Amino acid sequence: MPSSRTAHLRISIDEGAGVKHDQLRDAIRAKIERGTLAPGDRLPPVRTAAMELGLAPNTVARAYRQLEDTGWLVGRGRAGTFVPDSLPAPQDSGAALDAAARAYLRRARELGFDRAAAVDAVRSAAERPRAQRHLGGGDPT
Repeated sequence: MPSSRTAHLRISIDEGAGVKHDQLRDAIRAKIERGTLAPGDRLPPVRTAAMELGLAPNTVARAYRQLEDTGWLVGRGRAGTFVPDSLPAPQDSGAALDAAARAYLRRARELGFDRAAAVDAVRSAAERPRAQRHLGGGDPT
């Protein structure tokens, strides 16, 4: 289920560092891999992102399209462009899982939780039936 939040890209494009749509594509993918952009996050519309980043709309559209073609984003028509619930399998899945775990622990720390509480939260979430996780936990009766 999509998140209600529209992510702010906060990406710098370097005029001398190569093709702009490639820089944008790689930066968005890196944010997804690090967990800065999470499954369900909605990306800004093409025109909004272009204006915020100082790019042409076609540049943003091309980066989004390339990410959609490779499974890193999913377009949902007028609803927008989202980070999908399941990402493409990485080349080194162990390294990707490690990076995701580190990103989660970093975010938990930012929220004021220690490592033990973060690990307990993962265990608890993994043990709950899927339907309860989507409904916010608790007994459905």
